[in-house]
Amino acid sequence: MPAYHSAFNEFPDAMQAGNMSILPIRTKIRGPAPLADPEQGDIIDETLDLFRANSLFRNFEIKGPADRLLIILILYISDCLAKIGSARTVPTQIEASKMLNTLSVDSFAIPGDAGFPLNAHYAPPQSRADAEYLRTYLTQVRQELAIRLVERLYADGTGKPSKWWMAFQKRRFMNRSLGS
Repeated sequence: MPAYHSAFNEFPDAMQAGNMSILPIRTKIRGPAPLADPEQGDIIDETLDLFRANSLFRNFEIKGPADRLLIILILYISDCLAKIGSARTVPTQIEASKMLNTLSVDSFAIPGDAGFPLNAHYAPPQSRADAEYLRTYLTQVRQELAIRLVERLYADGTGKPSKWWMAFQKRRFMNRSLGS
């Protein structure tokens, strides 16, 4: 059974940095990301929907530039769940939001950096300006993803993260981690 790929691979007029798509997102966080139509889903919604299914796969065939962004976001969700799961006590929703917001703005490697774990599959940005744009775009996407992930984790109203999500905290998509 093949893994699930991004529906945004065929997105018209998508900008690219390296060989990764820069897709519009629905957000209130300031940053360089283009704004998406509020009525339709974006890459963050798609990542949250596909995370649990795709995290079961060790292999993932990249079919387009949006798949590369999907991979990075799935690996980031894994790091977020590991961060919440490694807390001494079960964090409340507010504590989890703070933890993940801090994680989202921490420094991280982008394609082309020496510490990036998937450099074989990603082309580095063409210039230093492209690299900085990609870093700020990914920071904005990570912040929005952290907000929406916490909403899903704590959606049941019990004040504890969903066990159906936390069961995936040790599972590694493609046996990789972003190392955050």
